[in-house]
Amino acid sequence: MSQQAQLTESDQRELAQFIQVEKARAEIQETVHTLADTCWDKCIFKVNNKMDRSEETCLANCVERFLDTSLFIVNRLESMRGSGV
Repeated sequence: MSQQAQLTESDQRELAQFIQVEKARAEIQETVHTLADTCWDKCIFKVNNKMDRSEETCLANCVERFLDTSLFIVNRLESMRGSGV
């Protein structure tokens, strides 16, 4: 018999929910990496000891949009979880 067959129905639901949460975390982490790469590629044109003012401004704006997007995603996930979707 498999281990999952030995789990109670409640344990199986809890395991399924845990897996779903971990998948969501992995997706968010992938999004973070993608957005970080995008901001870097968009804003940093040369690697020096110091960023110039335009690179700093671009990076700050990109990070702010990233934070806005992250907040939107978290709120959307909470909304979906609250509605049972």
